[in-house]
Amino acid sequence: MPPFLCLCDILRMEEIIFEVREDEVDGGFVATALGHSIATQGDTLEELRKMARDAVRCHFGDGATGPMPKIIRLHFVRDEALAV
Repeated sequence: MPPFLCLCDILRMEEIIFEVREDEVDGGFVATALGHSIATQGDTLEELRKMARDAVRCHFGDGATGPMPKIIRLHFVRDEALAV
């Protein structure tokens, strides 16, 4: 491992984080990877998990964009507006 890598670089190689939001218009879920050009969607959580795995394998499969992450983390974001 090169000496110039910090712990944050090592962790980035170990996992990829997707920000997940509910699609208010069409239903289902939309996931976008942080720091990578990967986006996917699914009608159910089960389908979204499968599609995220497939998208990561496709993106990192040839090794050109970096090492394959070992973990896919789904970070669910929920917006809520309250009247004052």
